[in-house]
Amino acid sequence: MSAPAAALPLSDGERETLERLARAQSIPHRQVLQARVLLLAADGVANAVIADEVGVTPTTVRAWRGRFAEDGLSGLEKIRQGRGRKPSIPEETVAEIVRLTTTSTPPGATHWSCRTMAKRVGVSSATVIWSDLGLQPHRVNTFKVSTDPKFEDKLIDVVGLYLNPPEKAIVLCMDEKSQIQALDRTQASLPMVAGRAGTMTHDYKRNGTTTLFAALDVLTGTVIGQCLARHRHTEFLKFLTTIDREVPKGLQVHLILDNYSTHKHAEVDRWLQRHTRFHLHFTPTSSSWLNQIERWFRDLTDKNLRRGIFASVPDLIASIEAYLNAHNADPTPYVWTATAESILAKVQRARTKLQQVVS
Repeated sequence: MSAPAAALPLSDGERETLERLARAQSIPHRQVLQARVLLLAADGVANAVIADEVGVTPTTVRAWRGRFAEDGLSGLEKIRQGRGRKPSIPEETVAEIVRLTTTSTPPGATHWSCRTMAKRVGVSSATVIWSDLGLQPHRVNTFKVSTDPKFEDKLIDVVGLYLNPPEKAIVLCMDEKSQIQALDRTQASLPMVAGRAGTMTHDYKRNGTTTLFAALDVLTGTVIGQCLARHRHTEFLKFLTTIDREVPKGLQVHLILDNYSTHKHAEVDRWLQRHTRFHLHFTPTSSSWLNQIERWFRDLTDKNLRRGIFASVPDLIASIEAYLNAHNADPTPYVWTATAESILAKVQRARTKLQQVVS
């Protein structure tokens, strides 16, 4: 009878890494098992006991211990030659699947499915594993590259306010969320219970709309908000007056907003001439992603509006104000990290790609 194996020596860093891998849920299960085996081996547990506890053979335990002794942590990701899943279709067929997926579409359709591709190349639909090839024909990402001739200047201006805000001033990201609908459901909703999600009808009754004017303080995360009936320069002036009243005197007000015509109305210009502490900074066209208030609007929609049930516009406004008050009671600012240089580099790559496609 062979002597039991000695405890596997591990450094503190190796043990910490293996413990993290043993708890991981997003790595191959094989690596999780390897990590558990090596941790038990380091504790001096016998190979046979390890095999029984983890659910592998003693031969596998010995092999993993030996590989770790040779290669260390880097050996966990290696699969020995001849091991692992064998290819179920020839490499030529895989290459043909890649070619068809990336350069063609099936008749009458915009993209391939597993079944249409399988029928086209003559294999089982279960063997068309696009994820192994890094392809996702069922998905498409949207984008828009700004054509604003002053894109670079406006971008540098806004990002500069985020990364290096001026002293004795407040930087506010402002926009309007217009035409928010007060939607009521046609039937009563059912609450969530164990084993079943909450329910609500897919159809609804419209009970009017409101427009939310909001300005996010980029330093503190607090939001100044006001619901108004319409979305004109008159309402915008009312909101500017609200901001002027809310922001302490003695602070300059730098307002980041989009190029909507309401913001450039002659009455607005005259108001700004009388209120010289206000400074407007316009984002480039088609660049709403540059305005942090849009991120707050997304939270408002996800956490308050999408599942809300509103019998009237006053009910909708009361719900928005309740969310606004709860947010301001414990605000968290969004942290902007991207530099103007890194954004400009990405935009330039996108423009180059577009030119290549057009040409």
